[in-house]
Amino acid sequence: MITLSDISYAYPDAEHFALEHVDLEVAQGEIVGIVGASGAGKTTLAKIIAGFIPHVDGGELTGTVTVDGADVADLKLADAVAKVGLVIQNPFNQISGAKYTVRDEIAFGLENLGVPRAEMAQRVDAAAELLGISHLLDRSPYALSGGQQQLLAIASMVVLRTPVLVMDEPTSQLDPAGTRMVFEVLAALRDAGTTIVVFEHKVELLRQHCDRIAVIAHERVAAIGEPREILSDERLDQWGIEATRYAAAARAAVRRGILSAEIDIPVSLEEAAAVFTVGGAK
Repeated sequence: MITLSDISYAYPDAEHFALEHVDLEVAQGEIVGIVGASGAGKTTLAKIIAGFIPHVDGGELTGTVTVDGADVADLKLADAVAKVGLVIQNPFNQISGAKYTVRDEIAFGLENLGVPRAEMAQRVDAAAELLGISHLLDRSPYALSGGQQQLLAIASMVVLRTPVLVMDEPTSQLDPAGTRMVFEVLAALRDAGTTIVVFEHKVELLRQHCDRIAVIAHERVAAIGEPREILSDERLDQWGIEATRYAAAARAAVRRGILSAEIDIPVSLEEAAAVFTVGGAK
């Protein structure tokens, strides 16, 4: 569904590449989480997949980006948007400013695509219900809290029913309950066939919901694999990525001689409970 082949990118007037020689493949119906330190290039990668680079940001892009069988560089931005929905990090910046209600804001993209009014209304109601914001449909987008605006931004992309969703820090404004709900929505969309790439710092949620996790470090994909494989990797600290609380506790216990150095580092509560038993301790 998504293939990045030897991608390198430099922003206009930049002296160095933001990303270099990036290779990444995401299968249809897969959720891939992307982690990396601040400034590692995650947002740049999100914009490349969505076609905003180079169509909007300009700069120098080399390599090939293929989404749903099409070379993104050959697509007009309007055609790229029909293939990839992008939820950006700051939801306030995603609000169009052209609509007075949440209902009309969610419908904005469908209007631009020429979706019939009856279908538009049905899809808006479905997206709002899915994200738990049906009670906000008649409110102004600017009267919402930051978390509510984030849910609105996600609903505005979900309603388009694009084959690919790219989510850049989609839960940064949300409380734990809202965060869990968003990941449950992503799982439901994945089960319905949507391909999802989610850039997120909350690694424990990525472990629970992603099929694979990729690490962005040193301007490229430093590692990719199943969640347990990546989140137990000893190089996480070098990559500037915080380990799960369970992995951190186990490594501290190993350093203090409480646990054997031979244990498999746990990345979940269930795994931690197993290694912190009498059998796992010295």
